[in-house]
Amino acid sequence: MAGTTRAEVTEKDVAGLKYFDKLAPLLERLHDDACQRDKAGNRQLHFDQYTMLVLLFLFNPIVGSLRAIEQASGLKKVQRRLGCSQTSATSLSEASRLFDAERLKGIIEELGGQLQPIGRDARLKDIEKTLTLVDGTLLAALPLMAEASLRNQQKGSGMVKWRLHTQFEVERYVPKQMDLTRNGGGETDERSVMERNVESERCYVMDRGYAKFTLFNEIHGADSNYVCRLRDNSVYEVIEERPLTEAAKAAGIVFDGTVRLGASSKADAQPDHTIRLVLIQTTPHVKRGKYRGGSAGPPSDGLLRIATDMLDVPAEIIGLIFRYRWTIEVYQPEYTSSAGLYQIAA
Repeated sequence: MAGTTRAEVTEKDVAGLKYFDKLAPLLERLHDDACQRDKAGNRQLHFDQYTMLVLLFLFNPIVGSLRAIEQASGLKKVQRRLGCSQTSATSLSEASRLFDAERLKGIIEELGGQLQPIGRDARLKDIEKTLTLVDGTLLAALPLMAEASLRNQQKGSGMVKWRLHTQFEVERYVPKQMDLTRNGGGETDERSVMERNVESERCYVMDRGYAKFTLFNEIHGADSNYVCRLRDNSVYEVIEERPLTEAAKAAGIVFDGTVRLGASSKADAQPDHTIRLVLIQTTPHVKRGKYRGGSAGPPSDGLLRIATDMLDVPAEIIGLIFRYRWTIEVYQPEYTSSAGLYQIAA
C-alpha cells in the first residue's frame, strides 16, 4: 500500500498554547544549559524551548513526528508563545542527546507539589499512608526524548526494549516517580529499581512481578506498608486463620490469616516480619497471547493471593486496595500512547 501524505501543521491545528504562559517562567532556568561551548552565541534551540516543543507534541495529536514539530516551530503563534524560532528535525534530534533530562526533575516536582487530591474513597478513610501503585511497563520502542538513535545491533530490528518504572499516587491521580531503564535483570530489574526508591509513609500496591521478600522487608522497614499479589505457585504455611466477616465473604474473600513464606529461601532473603495472606475468589483465565512484542501474561487459577503487612485492616479493605492497582493498568497505556512511546516516526 502506498504511503499517505502527512498533513501540514497549521496554526488552527495547534491547541494548548495557553498552558505555556505558566510553564515558560518555570522552564526559563534551563535556557542556558549546554551553552558553555557556544562562545559565538549561535545556538538557536535552547533547552527550555526544546522542552516546550516536546510538550507541544504531547498536547497535539497532529504534531506526531519530528517533521511535524519542525513545522509547528515555524508557526508565528507558536513562536510568540514559546519564544522560539524555526528549528529543524536535525536540531531536535541533536537536542535529545545534548540536554540533560535530570534537570527537569526539580521542575516536575515543583509542579506536582501544586496538585491537590481529587478525592478519596470513603471506604479507605482509615488508611493513613499514601496509596501508591507500582508498575513496570515494557516498551518496545523509544520516545523522541530518550536515546532515539539507539539500535539493537544484534537483532538488527532497530528497536530497543526499555522498561518504564512508575509509582502512581491514587488520590492525586498523578505519577509520583517514573524511571526509564533498559529491560533486563540486575540493577534494571523492576524489583531492584523499586527497592532503591522505597519511601516512608506509603502503602505500595504491587502485582506478582514484585513479589520478593527482601523488597517486602525494605518497605516494612521504611515505615511503609505493602499490598502485593503473590504467584499462584507460592508455597506457605498457615500460622493463624482468622474468621471471615460477612463483609469479607461478600467481597469474595475465602481465606484471611497470617502465614509463613520463604521457608526454603536463604536466611537473609526471608521475611523479617509477620505476613498476612488474603485469598480472593476470582475468575480463572488461561494464558493470553503476546502484544506488541511483550511477554504473555501468566494464567490464573481463580484465586488472588494477596500478601500484606497490614494486620489490622479488614480483609475486604485489603481486597479493595488491590483493586485500585488496575488504575495504573489504565493509566500506563494512556500515557505511553499519548507520549508516543510506542513509535515516533521522523
